[in-house]
Amino acid sequence: MQVSVVGALICTGILALVVCMRWSMITALIASLAFGATAIGTITSLGGSSPLIFTVFAMLVILAALARRGIWREIGAVFLRIGAAWIVCLLMIYVCIGALLFPRLFAGQTSAFVASRTARGVYEAALAPVSANISQAGYFILGGLTFLATCLLLQRSGTLADIRRGFFLWFSLHVVMGVLDLLGKMSGAGDILAPIRTANYSMLTHVTQAGFWRIAGAFSEASAFGGASLAGLAFTFNYWRKTGSKLALALATSLFILLLLSTSSTAYVGLAIVTVPVVISIVKSLASGRLRSEEALLVAFLPLLLLSGLAAILFYPHVFDPVLQLVDSTVINKATSASGQERSYWNYKSLQSFFDTGGLGIGLGSSRASSWPIAVLSQLGLFGAAMMIVLLAMLVRGLRGGRGRLDPDVDAIGSSVRACALSALVAGSLAGGSADPGIVFLVPLAVVLVSRILVVEDGRDTRAPYPHGDGQLAEVS
Repeated sequence: MQVSVVGALICTGILALVVCMRWSMITALIASLAFGATAIGTITSLGGSSPLIFTVFAMLVILAALARRGIWREIGAVFLRIGAAWIVCLLMIYVCIGALLFPRLFAGQTSAFVASRTARGVYEAALAPVSANISQAGYFILGGLTFLATCLLLQRSGTLADIRRGFFLWFSLHVVMGVLDLLGKMSGAGDILAPIRTANYSMLTHVTQAGFWRIAGAFSEASAFGGASLAGLAFTFNYWRKTGSKLALALATSLFILLLLSTSSTAYVGLAIVTVPVVISIVKSLASGRLRSEEALLVAFLPLLLLSGLAAILFYPHVFDPVLQLVDSTVINKATSASGQERSYWNYKSLQSFFDTGGLGIGLGSSRASSWPIAVLSQLGLFGAAMMIVLLAMLVRGLRGGRGRLDPDVDAIGSSVRACALSALVAGSLAGGSADPGIVFLVPLAVVLVSRILVVEDGRDTRAPYPHGDGQLAEVS
């Protein structure tokens, strides 16, 4: 493995910050997700695969969980009270078997889309074993073990607060790098964040769309940046509505602006989708006469925004022409563009491969699609998709249905990370190429599931999943 100096330096910087602030390693893991194209090195034996820096912190989180005293008792408690732990383990086993077996079992019987490490990009070929079967399965196993480690670490007082800090640090770094990327391009300095993009990806960073610079931040393309911005907006907006946090409001505003400026079709369509439940919630509050101050602020802001737009059109009739052209190219005519047609073809052939394999799938990493649900079906098959649906249903259910009263801080963090994960899946459903939902899905899932069974009651919570639990998941300041 060839170690990346830049990746190692960034890892060192994050570690130094966490140690200095006396935060847990899970904070570093979540914060490292901001560097979506920074690799820790290149594994030449796996076809030039370049694991991102979050893999380093994920391994450290797992080691931190295993180093706890009474680890076997705590592992037993997790599997006793959290049914999803069994599903995740079963899914990890199935993914490993499928990644090794299915590409060989169905070799040549269907087609796959393989990402080339050269200038060829993604090309169609007959199904065959590829290095991505191993690397993608490794990512999935790492994510599953991180899920279990997070469930274990949440027994310790303060872990939930560290998870919250990690998400805020992630999106703060995301905003800073998005602004730096945009300023560098607008000032003529070029792609100033290119040195930190050390992953062996195809970089689509220094491009324009309808006369606007595309914002990539620390990611390989605007679509990935837009998807992360959407997830961050969901987290910060939900946390602001729950707590009234000024930091969350500032980050939500910044992320919303960056999302609009990103020129990402994924971000725009995803924003329209995730806005629907927010609108429904506000309408319900209006109908019941229980409109909260945060919701009232939004309702008051929209007419002002509309009036400002009408005034701008009145004095400058063509002021929105560039914006309309951007919307036309990124949303309205996206499906008819060369990129849109190519991605539609990927999805069509991926669904065809699902039927060609009798519903078993072609194995994780064998191909790529342009939609997460389609990737799950084509790569994991019907059985893998069924398990993924169960996990998704647990996340969608969230904190509802639990007996007892949730601590307000636990409720705020749990519902916010849930919103983040669901928004990330929305973005992945629009443009995701892999069946792996990733850390951004599995860590929030762990938080939600553990939070459901830790309720605040008078005195000791006898229903806590851990024998030494006190009913409080974490002390959140």
